[in-house]
Order: sequence, then C-alpha cells, then structure tokens
Amino acid sequence: MSVYRFKKAAVLGAGVMGAQIAAHLANAGVPVLLFDLPAEGADKNAIVNKAVANLGKLSPTPLALKSVAQQIVPANYDENLESLRDCDLIIEAIAERLDWKKALYAKILPFVAPTAILASNTSGLSINALAEVLDESLHHRFCGLHFFNPPRYMHLVELIPCARTDEPVLTALETFLTSTLGKGVVYAKDTPNFIGNRIGVFSILSILHHTAQFKMGFDDVDALTGPLIGRPKSATYRTCDVVGLDTMAHVIKTMADTLPADPWHTYFKTPEFLQRLIDAKALGQKTGAGIFKKVGKDIHVLDVAAGDYRPSAAQVAPEVLAILKDKNPQSKFKALRASAHPQAQFLWACFRDLFHYCAFHLGDIAASARELDFAIRWGYGWQMGPLETWQAADWKQIAAWIAEDIAAGKAMSSAALPAWVDAIAGVHGPDGSYSAAEDRFLPRSGNPVYARQRFPDPLLGERFAPGETAYEDDSVRLWHDGDGIGVLSFKSKMNTIGDGVLAGVQKAIDIAERQFQGLVIWQSKEPFSAGADLAGALASLQEGRIDDFRAMIAQFQATSQRIKYAQIPVVAAVRGMALGGGCEFQMHAARSVFALESYIGLVEVGVGLLPAGGGLKEIAVRVGMNPPNGDVHAGLKPYFEAVAMAKVSGSALEAKELKLARESDVVVFNAYELLHVAKAQARAMAESAYRPPMPPKAVPVAGRIGIATFKMMLVNMQAGGFISEHDMEIATRIATVLCGGDVDRGTLVDEDWLLALEREHFVALAQMPKTQERIAHMLKTGKPLRN
Repeated sequence: MSVYRFKKAAVLGAGVMGAQIAAHLANAGVPVLLFDLPAEGADKNAIVNKAVANLGKLSPTPLALKSVAQQIVPANYDENLESLRDCDLIIEAIAERLDWKKALYAKILPFVAPTAILASNTSGLSINALAEVLDESLHHRFCGLHFFNPPRYMHLVELIPCARTDEPVLTALETFLTSTLGKGVVYAKDTPNFIGNRIGVFSILSILHHTAQFKMGFDDVDALTGPLIGRPKSATYRTCDVVGLDTMAHVIKTMADTLPADPWHTYFKTPEFLQRLIDAKALGQKTGAGIFKKVGKDIHVLDVAAGDYRPSAAQVAPEVLAILKDKNPQSKFKALRASAHPQAQFLWACFRDLFHYCAFHLGDIAASARELDFAIRWGYGWQMGPLETWQAADWKQIAAWIAEDIAAGKAMSSAALPAWVDAIAGVHGPDGSYSAAEDRFLPRSGNPVYARQRFPDPLLGERFAPGETAYEDDSVRLWHDGDGIGVLSFKSKMNTIGDGVLAGVQKAIDIAERQFQGLVIWQSKEPFSAGADLAGALASLQEGRIDDFRAMIAQFQATSQRIKYAQIPVVAAVRGMALGGGCEFQMHAARSVFALESYIGLVEVGVGLLPAGGGLKEIAVRVGMNPPNGDVHAGLKPYFEAVAMAKVSGSALEAKELKLARESDVVVFNAYELLHVAKAQARAMAESAYRPPMPPKAVPVAGRIGIATFKMMLVNMQAGGFISEHDMEIATRIATVLCGGDVDRGTLVDEDWLLALEREHFVALAQMPKTQERIAHMLKTGKPLRN
C-alpha cells in the first residue's frame, strides 16, 4: 500500500471549479484550504469568502450538507502561503492560462512540503509544459487532475501523469479519488483536451456540422440526441447552453490552436450563428438566453434562417422513433443507415463520424478503449461509450460501412480507418479492452482499491460472478459469495415493496438466520426502494377489500419488525432513493450504510397517507427512549416536520440531519464500494457476538398535549394557505401516532400500541376519496397532487 496519506488539502483558485472541488473535499471530511488573490480592504479573504457563500446558492448544490461550507478555510496568496507546508495535496484550479499557472507555481514552490503532491485541475493544457517551471525535485509528485463539472456529482476524474510522475504517487491519488471522493478515475495521455473533452467536444462539433448539412432545427436535434440514443436529457444544444456558449467557443479554439495536424481540423471552428450569439452576450443558461431561452413558461429556440427565436416544437418522425426504440443495436443501426429520412441520415452521419474519430485517435489519447468509453460515460453521462456502441452494433459491419462512406466522400474526413480496426472483432472482450498503442487487450487496473468493488461499472460484454443463490422467487433473490454474509435483492420495478417482496424478505431472514452470520439488503441497481406498491394498494381500496388492505399493512409492519429483531445483523445498503417503505426498512436495520448520493424520506403525505411500515413507531421509540433534555415533544419536532412536509434528504449526510438516518450509520462516497462496506459492517457486528435489541416495553410518549401543540402549528399553516384541509387531516394523524395517541403525557406504551395506531390511521386515510385521488394522480403522473 502507498505511504501517502491525505490528511489536509489545499485548492488554489476560488472560481467555480476550485470552490466546488474544495466543497467536495470538505464533503468527504478532508480539511481544506481555499486560496485566491488577496482582496482590497480589511478582509483580505473576501474573494474566497464570497465564493464559499455562493456555494449554498448553486443548484445542484455542491454541499452534501450546508454546514460543510464552514469546514473550508479561506486563505490568500499574500498572507497564508506558509500554511501550505501542512498540506499533503495541493490542487491548482485557476484559469486556463499557461503563463498564469506557471507564475503561481513559482510563487508557491518554496512552501510545498517535501512529500506533498501538486496537481493541476486543467481541462486540456499540457501537463509536461506546466511541469517546466517546477523544480526537478517536484516533477515526480506533479500531475494533472481533471474534475468534471459539477465535481460532487460527475463521476469522472481524468488523471494525467507528466513524463516523470512516480507510480506510487499515481496509485495513491487513484486510491484517494476512488474511495475517499467516490470518483471513477481514467488515466489520460498528455494530449490536448485529454480524453473526455477531446471526444465529447468532437461529438458536439460533428452534430453542429450535420445539423447544418441536413438543415435540422436545434430542438429537433436535441429530441434526437438525448435519451432516445442513451444520452442525457440536455442532449446537445441544451448542453451547450448549460456549459456556456463562450466556454464552448473557447474549447473549440483550443482544439483549433493545439491540433493543427488533426485530419478533422477544418471543423474546429465556432459556427457563425454561435459567434453572433456570443457577440450579443446571449451565452446560454447563465445569461438567460442562448440557443434556447425561456419566454414566460414556454421554451423558445433560435431559428437561424429567420434570425430570431420561435416556440420550440421538437418532433421526431414516427418512422425514426420506431427505429430508435428497437432494442437490437444491430438492426437499429442497419435501419438508420438504410433509411431515406433526413433524421435517420443525420443520426447515422453523427455516429459514423464519431466512431471514425475515436478509432483514428484511440492510440494517441488513451491507453485502451476502456479509458475512452468510461471517460464519455462518466464525464458526459452517456449510457454507453462510443466504442461500446459501435461494438454492440456489429463491429465488422459498422467498420465496413464507415469505410464505404469515407471512400464515397460522405465522411467528415478522408483519413482511413486504422488497420487494427479490421484485425479485431471489438474493443472489449474477456481479456480486457483493446490498446491501439500496444496492439493488445489490457485487463482492468490491479490497484487494490478496486477489490472493494464487487460489481464495478461493467463495460460491454463484461459479466461479474452473480454469487451463489440461496433462495429465489419472483420477487426477491438471496445470494452469497461463500463468505458467511447473505445478500438480499428485490426484483420488482423500482424495487417497490408489495406482497411478494414482504413475504420474500421474511423468508430470506429465516434462511439467513440458519445459514449466514449476517444479511445485507442491497439492490443491483438504484433505487434502494421507491416505497410501497401503490398500484396494488389502490386496487384493493377501489374494490372495497379493506380487510385485505389492513392485512397488507400488518404484514408490512411485521416485515419491518422481522428486520429489526432478526437474530443476525441485517444491514441496509442504500443508494439512490429510499422513500416511504424503503426508508422504513433501512430504519429497522441493525445498521444502514449509505452511498453519499442517497435521497431518504418518509413521503407518504404526497399520496395522502402516513408512514405505516413501522416508521412512525420507530421514531416514537427512538425519541421516547432517549428524549433530548427529557422533553419527548421537543425530540419529536424535527421528525414531525420532516414527515409532515415529506422532506427528502439531498444526501446521506443530510438524512442524518433530518434524523432519518442514525449518527452511527455509515456513509461511503463511492457507490460501487457500498456492498463491500455493508458486508464488512455485518461481519464486524456478527463477530462482536451481535444480539438484536430487546423490545422496549415502556416507551414514554408526548400524548394529547403533544398532539395539541403540533395542531396549533398546523392551524397557523392552514390559515396562511400553506397546507390544505386534507394536508391538515394527514398531519394531525401523523402527530397523533408520533405522540402515542389520546393519552396523558408521559404514558408508557409498547411497540404494539404504536403499530396499532399506525394501522388505524393509515387505513382511515386510505379510505378517504382525497387520498385515493392523490394515489391515482401519483400513479398517472409521477407527481404529488395537492387537494
């Protein structure tokens, strides 16, 4: 293992990227200094302080918890350079000017500790050129470190060694980035724009070219180049607006200036329409207008021919839509190429030229196809990388079609496909991913950090051993790796919880108690669980089967209790949404392990109900058995607000603040390490002679006085128009359950009492027409109804 330990970090430059990188370091609990120029006036750190204050205004927020901003220490280059001596990692993130970066390096060099690593967060400047200003003693500790924006959410970080960077330095950084910051690391060669932006920006340039060639509308292009082809909703032109049209022009110019010999160089120029928008200060989202702009509630799009905006009316031709919905990539691409429709021709041309460019430059920019495909998937949000897409569509056939188009003068460049393209059947296979530079297939990294990823992000054709099945039915699967820990996964859509899952969980725990030391509830895909099966519940209600409905709720509660009182530790491994019943299941686990990007909430209010899978009971027990300053009502208040307002945490750390996760619960930053950590937690508890908690027999409750106090708050909210009459009804019933019902303050109750209250008020609400309207509306639209 590496001897490097990143105890403290510094970020140089408090611009948009620098401040957000500092924020994510702070999210991960890394003490961080944020530097910038000294400001005029008494507060020399005013520039940094303003940048830190602005973090809380950004959306999506870079802060996993608002209070994290307080952990960023402001600094300036005049007064605080001495503090750099304590930093193990220094990340420079100032503007993309080679001369400015070199001048800053010269300034900080005397203060860099002998073992510190210095990295530049550049999006495309030469790392070796930057190294020239550094003392030779620092060359082996210097590299490029390119975070993608926004750093908290984008999985990709490109790691770019300079000619003399030491291998242990790179291994240590890769480990830190992967496990501590939760990133996907791609090694890139020191070439202009590295991998992600080199390929991603070329893809945009090719779409720009073919948009004009086929006389397409920008809105139609975005309709075609978004989710229909496995790319984000922002597609192409909306992405340009979000990035900033001036930024796009700068990146295009960088490619033009630094890649004069590129066979596609003639296309590395900003289109006239784009330059006109820039000249008019219509730079995209940050100025309120760009290629698109919002007019009232409507979206308008630039019409180049008319020289003005028009209402956006994106249309995908039915015949092209039918092609794109084909799940077979081979027949899909064959149909795209054969179709005479301009939209199909446009898409084929865009794919063809992207494939051509990737193949031509693979050996120059990346160690293998793995790095190229991951860079685009993780950095641009595509479901499949370009070379994966090509291979899935029939490598040999696509290659032949590309060659035909090159010969016919249809491709953007006349450069021939590299010879290696014809020598292989695809770039990803059982031996790894193809390296054009080495003419062989390279396996995945041997860095020990990846042993923590039981199921890493798979490339095309990769299969990871699914484990040995211990039990499986239509709703759940229980499996193991022979390590004494069972893993339970749901098989329902969105991992919702219906009768089958409830029965399956109880069956799995029965088996796990006989066969395993511990059990982890983990889903192979997000979310952890979107909650109860609303469709099944609504059907029971509408058919008048109230007894069946009541029995289902009792079974839900029994399952939660079975999780809590299992004779082995049950650990919930949560990533993505854990809503309603999903939240209640993790609340009953012996411990929860959360991926940072976990969104937790008891949201039943949105469908006119209250939590009744034991969630309110569990809150009442937790507070009653450990009331703050002996005041049960005060302890219930934050829970009541979270449940009555259907609050959902913006991160796992915020879930702790909302009291929907325990302080003892664990948060991991890399979602691919979640299962590893959860199994380790289960094993550690088992090896500590785990026993389930004793059922509490005497829980003090807030009683009718607590209910009345909550109701006063609700009356004021209703009078102010903040909640409806039905919201008032639901919230009052939530307060009633949390406070233990119509009893004296301090009355001692048990869990069965609280569970009975949950069932009573849940069933009563479920029979109300307004609640059934809410459920139906949610099922139809996916959005809550306020009635």
